[in-house]
Amino acid sequence: MKNLIKEFKEFAVKGNMIDIAIGVIIGASFNKVIDVLVKKVFMPPLSFLTSGINFKNRKIVLQEGSEQETTKIEEIAIEYGLLIEVLIDFFIVGLTVFLVVKFINVLRNKAENPKDKTIKTPKDIELLNELTELLKEQNNLLRKDV
Repeated sequence: MKNLIKEFKEFAVKGNMIDIAIGVIIGASFNKVIDVLVKKVFMPPLSFLTSGINFKNRKIVLQEGSEQETTKIEEIAIEYGLLIEVLIDFFIVGLTVFLVVKFINVLRNKAENPKDKTIKTPKDIELLNELTELLKEQNNLLRKDV
């Protein structure tokens, strides 16, 4: 039990738990942005281009609903319009995440390039670069001696 508590403290202190919490919070907010983007920005023009079809209400009716004096028959339908909206949501989220990750990777690659002085290189990358340069220099000196 003591070991488990120690491991949990290490996990929390390293920032993993905080990173996860921040990711969940940003993800929830991001979901709201995407929801509005799809419903209020992309779907109206798509509906306009398709002669006013509201995709959310699109369905294939298998059995019409009816009300009689003693019984009520529910409508049975395949509601494919909502699927179209969800697929558009998914596409936009996927594309946005791809673009954000691509942008972050470009920044990371610039930061990890010790020869690029426009962005400060992290200290560990600078040290690794210095070690690499020293090893190259040492190898060149050893080759000259042989």
